Formats: sequence, C-alpha cells, structure tokens
Amino acid sequence: MASLQQTATLSLQSNLFPSGRAASRNPLSVTIRSGPRRRGAHGIRMSATVATSYAIALVDLAKANNTLESTSADVEKIEKIFSEKQIHEFFVNPTIDIEKKREMVDEICKSSALQPLTGNFLNILIDAKRVDVVKDIVKEFEEVYNKMTNMEMAVVSSVVKLESEHLAQIAKQVQKLTGAKNVRIKTVIDPSLVAGFTVRYGKWGSKLIDMSVKKQLEEIAAQLDLGDVQLAV
Repeated sequence: MASLQQTATLSLQSNLFPSGRAASRNPLSVTIRSGPRRRGAHGIRMSATVATSYAIALVDLAKANNTLESTSADVEKIEKIFSEKQIHEFFVNPTIDIEKKREMVDEICKSSALQPLTGNFLNILIDAKRVDVVKDIVKEFEEVYNKMTNMEMAVVSSVVKLESEHLAQIAKQVQKLTGAKNVRIKTVIDPSLVAGFTVRYGKWGSKLIDMSVKKQLEEIAAQLDLGDVQLAV
C-alpha cells in the first residue's frame, strides 16, 4: 500500500464535530484513494503513504476551520499520548471492541483538552483500523505544517530540563543554520547522554548537533582503542 500515491479528501457537514462519538454521527469523513502524484492545496509534494494522506486530510480540515495552530498543539499531545506503550497497544489490539476504544478517546480528549476535531479524527482512525500509523501521521503532519509556516523543528535532548534562555539560544543557532523564518523547539529528556545536549533538525531529524558528554566519551574511547597502535617490543 505504501507504494501507491495516496490522496485524501475531507467532507464537512454543517454541524461540524458534535459531541457524539459513534461513526454514524461523525461528520468528518476521510476518503483514501490511490491515484497519480499531485500537489495538495498547500503546494507541497508528499510521499506516497497512507500516513501522508491522513496528515494532509487533517491539515486541510484544520485550515478550513481556522484551527491549524491549535490542531498542531493537539498533534503534539497525541504524539506523547501514543508514545506510551500501554495506550498504543490498547488501540492496535484487534480483540478490543471499537466502542471501548471510542470511550478511551473520549477520556483522552477530556484529560488532555483536545479539540472535538482531533477527537473525531482519532475515531476515524479507529473505524478505519489505522491507529497503527498514528505516529507516522504525527511526523507527516509536522512535516506539512512546518513547510506551510516556514518552521524548522528542532528536537533538543538533554539529561535535565534546559532553561528557557538556553533553548532560545539553540533556536537562534538553528535559525542561522537553516535560514528558517521560525524555529520550534521540542524537548526530550535522555539520561543516556550523561551531560550536555543534542539537537536534531532537518527533515526527519537528519542533521545533528551533538554537545553531549556521551559523544565526548565515545570519541575518547575511540582514541584509546589500541587496535591500530604499534607497540615497541
């Protein structure tokens, strides 16, 4: 399926996003179909994946309802929620009733203050049995959103939470390196770094600034490798 170019269309009813959660009352519908590669309404050529199709659908829907910024914030929350193993396994488990999954979506929406739009979108993924690609949808959504807003995403990993002024300095440096109009910082706590921090940016985090003690220790260990040392006897 990933080999087919996927496109997505959204049909909106006048009574957008009621509180009901049943599929029959869900006014948001996503149609996935194969077809030739094209540019979306936002002018960005996307790869041929189901996740891309759903991501574009969500972006278009958010734009139509003037909720792009709040939807982007919701997508960040979804990423954190579904990174929890138990939650992810619950939703991808085919033996669990769909209605129970919808009830869980209701609880998540309330506890995380998600928009009704976002909750309905999650229910669509449940109905289509496509919750398994939710993490990929998040990545694709961020890719589209960043291009639309000329935003560079930088993931800063550190052992402890960095001060806001340090994050601001990192953002300025990434802005200089990329020429992006805006830089968005996402923070991650990673004890394995020992100390210092790393910054990943670029498409899919392809570029790395490594200022961690872990990297320094690895370099020292490499220098101390005796494999290439000629010993006098």
